Amino acid sequence: MEPKQLLKQMVDFNKAAFDNSFNTMLILQEQMERMGKAYTDQATGISAEAKNAVNEWTKLYKKGLADFKNMMDENFKKVESFLSPGK
Repeated sequence: MEPKQLLKQMVDFNKAAFDNSFNTMLILQEQMERMGKAYTDQATGISAEAKNAVNEWTKLYKKGLADFKNMMDENFKKVESFLSPGK
């Protein structure tokens, strides 16, 4: 087996592992977000300002996750193009 082909298989495996782990993390994050929202909606001692702050943190976290996922996808594409058979 060619070293490039072996390396490509390793990259494909790592990409699949990353995608599966990332999707699992997203599911857990969405569940925690729903639980947190239900808690803050039902809690009487939390001000509207605090609820807005939590909502902003959630939006920033989601944006950070999306940026991270996009960066990883771009980098996997770069590695895959380097390992493509024509090169």
